Amino acid sequence: MAEEQEKTVPAEAAAAASGESLLEKITEKLHGHDSSSDPEKPVASSIKDKVYRLFGREKPLHSVLGGGKPADVLLWRNKKISAGVLSGVTAVWIFFELLEYHFLTLVCHSLILLLAVLFLWSNAHTFIHKTPPKIPVVHLPEEPFLQVASALRIEINRGIAAIRDIGSGRDLKNFLIVIVGLWVLSIVGNWCNFLTLFYIAFVLLHTVPVVYDKYEDKIDPLAEKVIIEIKKQYAVFDAKVLSKIPKGPLEGKKLA
Repeated sequence: MAEEQEKTVPAEAAAAASGESLLEKITEKLHGHDSSSDPEKPVASSIKDKVYRLFGREKPLHSVLGGGKPADVLLWRNKKISAGVLSGVTAVWIFFELLEYHFLTLVCHSLILLLAVLFLWSNAHTFIHKTPPKIPVVHLPEEPFLQVASALRIEINRGIAAIRDIGSGRDLKNFLIVIVGLWVLSIVGNWCNFLTLFYIAFVLLHTVPVVYDKYEDKIDPLAEKVIIEIKKQYAVFDAKVLSKIPKGPLEGKKLA
């Protein structure tokens, strides 16, 4: 009997302990707290969802840039390829801009060198005991050119539609933005030629996205403050100037 009492005591203690743990879990769930989960995770996720992102983006920067290999190059995911592309474009810019070499001259000199090498090799193979060069037959496929032309046509139509909407006078804000942007671009065009402008834009595309991707948590709050200040200044300008400008044709007025 004593042994049976000793066995029942631990069993009752274990049952009581399990009952207390079950009661604790029920009370924690009733109070909205679960000890098995990290209480900081939902708070952190909610705060992260409320963080301002530049231009209101919701996707990662890699997806915004189109994903795939072009985005990998712009974000320096493969440093060798990105450095090679940037170095190649820099060499082309130095070759044409600083050394003042012309594109047509380069094409002609390259073709002269290539034709001379192939001609000499084809006629001298009997003397040097080498097989003649096998010049491959090159045929350009039609499909890539059609795809590029179709995409270019779509973008041109979008540009024409945008110009039509801006010129119709429906949105004064976009009209002013486009006018100021074209004016700034014309000033930059006086400072440098098209090749230098293209090179500057290419370097910016290979530096700004990777810097933003690395320091976006610090850049986004600053951008939010700047955009809020710009909106305030635009609201003042709109109230004092833009709102007083008549929009659309005058209706209901007849010439005397």
